[in-house]
Amino acid sequence: MTDSPKTNLLGMTRQQLEGFFTAMGEKPFRAVQVLKWIHQHWVEDFQDMTDLSKALRERLAQVAEIRAPEVVYDQASADGTHKWLLRLDDGNCIETVFIPEKDRGTLCVSSQVGCALDCTFCSTARQGFNRNLSSAEIVGQLWLANRRLAPERSVAGKAPERVVSNVVLMGMGEPLLNFDNVVDAMRLMLDDNAYGLSKRRVTLSTSGIVPAMDRLKETLDVALAVSLHAPNDALRDKLVPINRKYPIAELLDACRRYVREERHHQRITFEYVMLEGVNDSPEHARQLIALLRDVPCKINLIPFNPFPETRYRRSGDAAIRRFQEMLANAGYTTITRRTRGDDIDAACGQLVGKVADRSRRALRFARLEGTGGTAP
Repeated sequence: MTDSPKTNLLGMTRQQLEGFFTAMGEKPFRAVQVLKWIHQHWVEDFQDMTDLSKALRERLAQVAEIRAPEVVYDQASADGTHKWLLRLDDGNCIETVFIPEKDRGTLCVSSQVGCALDCTFCSTARQGFNRNLSSAEIVGQLWLANRRLAPERSVAGKAPERVVSNVVLMGMGEPLLNFDNVVDAMRLMLDDNAYGLSKRRVTLSTSGIVPAMDRLKETLDVALAVSLHAPNDALRDKLVPINRKYPIAELLDACRRYVREERHHQRITFEYVMLEGVNDSPEHARQLIALLRDVPCKINLIPFNPFPETRYRRSGDAAIRRFQEMLANAGYTTITRRTRGDDIDAACGQLVGKVADRSRRALRFARLEGTGGTAP
């Protein structure tokens, strides 16, 4: 006879924890106490939760645990960026990146092991796909980052300073294809008894899963970024194949619904990777200007970050500057993202982790490379 597995409390929302304690015969308010210990003090030993009775701490140690992914390595870039390789229980690995800036600390979080989509300019897509991350594995990345980067641990009951001020779900995977677990993790990020982040400081990035965008609009109010990368369907079909299912017109309609009247203060961020000779011409800029005319938005231009065997090249500085100037002159708030962490392969589009590929996509790419072919 084997012992029953312990319940991991790390990914439980306040409501879920209340149900957990009620089932134990405890008062629901225990949930808030434990939430604060886990997510504000980063405690992983129940014996350190000093405002719980000794008997309750012993019961929790028997039936529950606080378990985050294992850090395999922590690599620091010359510009201060950190990349962690995290091992999961099944042996798969994911990557998480922390980007420090003067006025913020941004954590780029993964939501899947690999990616189920097939964007041709992204190294994660080439690794194939294994599974969705649990809510504990998602929020565990934030828990670990704060714990490892904090200048000091909790002293005399005072929570240590949190280094991460912004979270972007822009790491490995398509967040909206792991909807429930991603939403639970974001609820913890927003909960004042956990991380207490502003809804404008939690951003979900999607390639355009239209039904899930509408579901998110009705479920949780967070910032939304859309990986657009092309101003017309013919080109986007090649770069972002999910466009064949949800073409640009449907995607933009979903974006307009997301910034409905009661969210009038919100804008969609459109992400646009700059690929030399592919999507960076003045004509592409003119098409983009016309396409987004009635969508409240800002545009984030991302210089392409190369990876082994890619057929794409980064647009030149002059081409990016010209593209940005055309958008700005048309009235769009346009930012060219500064490449961070590319010396440790931590820049946008470079995360790969270690994926036991169930989609066989990695094998397909290997065969194409062996025959001199190119992926679709």
